[in-house]
Amino acid sequence: MGIIDTLNKDFESRVRLGIMSVLMVNDWIDFTEMKSLLDITDGNLASHSSALEKSGYIEVKKEFVGKKPKTSYRVTNMGRNAFVSHINSLDKLIKSK
Repeated sequence: MGIIDTLNKDFESRVRLGIMSVLMVNDWIDFTEMKSLLDITDGNLASHSSALEKSGYIEVKKEFVGKKPKTSYRVTNMGRNAFVSHINSLDKLIKSK
């Protein structure tokens, strides 16, 4: 098995890579802030965050603030471990000769 085989396919998308990167350094972040940071559409964020949630890498919290819905995200322990492993594999790939 080569280094390339240790990369996690769930993080190959630039949007998912961005979501995970933002969540690694923030406890909870809301939909609007995440969308703004990554400069992506509502639908793009919704579909990629849903895929990451199904994989168990992020937690999604939906609540109402007043009468407005609010969606927030945070990385799970499993997601943190998987992302660190992915980044470590990328690092090894870059440094391989």
